[in-house]
Amino acid sequence: MTYLNYNLRSVPTGIRKLLYLNWPIILLVVALCSAGFLMLYSIAGGRMETWAEPQMKRFAVGMVAMFVIAMVPIWIWKNMSIIFYLIALALLVGVELFGHVGMGAQRWLELGPIRIQPSEPAKIAMVMMLAAYYDWLPVKKVSHPFWVLLPVLLILIPAGLVFLQPNLGTSMLIIMTGGIMMWVAGVHWAYFATVVSAAAGGVWAIFAARGTSWQFLHDYQYRRIDTFLNPANDPLGAGYNINQATIALGSGGLTGRGFMQGTQSRLNFLPEKQTDFIFNTLAEEFGFIGSITLLSLYALVMFFCISSALSNRDRYASLMIVGISATFFTLFAVNMMMVMGLAPVVGVPLPLVSYGGSQLMVMLAAFGLLQSAHVHRPR
Repeated sequence: MTYLNYNLRSVPTGIRKLLYLNWPIILLVVALCSAGFLMLYSIAGGRMETWAEPQMKRFAVGMVAMFVIAMVPIWIWKNMSIIFYLIALALLVGVELFGHVGMGAQRWLELGPIRIQPSEPAKIAMVMMLAAYYDWLPVKKVSHPFWVLLPVLLILIPAGLVFLQPNLGTSMLIIMTGGIMMWVAGVHWAYFATVVSAAAGGVWAIFAARGTSWQFLHDYQYRRIDTFLNPANDPLGAGYNINQATIALGSGGLTGRGFMQGTQSRLNFLPEKQTDFIFNTLAEEFGFIGSITLLSLYALVMFFCISSALSNRDRYASLMIVGISATFFTLFAVNMMMVMGLAPVVGVPLPLVSYGGSQLMVMLAAFGLLQSAHVHRPR
């Protein structure tokens, strides 16, 4: 390895950086996105222009952005962390003031011809801010109560703004990702035990407040919980989505019905088939083998991400990779639990596979940051 690094010093900087990229992650990302294109083509009944073509155009732009971001030295991104965090908060506030309402929620912001969902970049901005904070903070102060309070606020502010949209699923993902980063940074376990105890009390309070004038959740969010606990109570109403999703999962069997042969999606029984429930379409058409293949791709991405974090001796870079990995993991884990009936339906799409511009572009940019940390790591 030393001999290889010595020889690469004679290679032009741009080419050397391309060689230093974590290519297994790039290839896995391309494979996951390609699976998404395939399923979007199938869901649309063999039409590219409905969902697959727009997604492919966004993918092309996102890949260019990923490579550009990867070429920028990691210290530049570290110095800009607080700027990105403040911009993300400003966008979230902008959603509250001027946001576009769709499907009963105010989650989108129109900036000229561009329509974005600010909760997506807010996840990565928070990861960058926490990584910069713990890079600056001496390790011996990490568990001091005063220095624990600040990162908690850095997490709760964007999570609270997202919750107000309302977007319970994304706000919980932000909190989960922030908690993982604090744990990896070395915060004492007693804080987490306290949070778990408080969360248990919070769950009790949420149910106790139901039906009162001061209930914490919206009525549709309570219905989601009811549906999760017993979908059979209202099979044609609140339980319809998860029941149809379960039918799609089971009907695929071992090898599936075949490409473009899924009845649940083709006959429009499956809700939000291009976003939240795209995994069920894949399971119906390609069966258990296709499902486990997709899960294996996600597992391999996590393996290479964690390997990159462990091998990086720069504290900011390592923590940022952990945060991006945690964001990616919570997204696909919650989505798959949700569509399998193991968690309430909270509207979380499958990363890199589901249709949607904001999440795809942000995740590709996040992988660009990960690549920047990998390319510019100390050698």
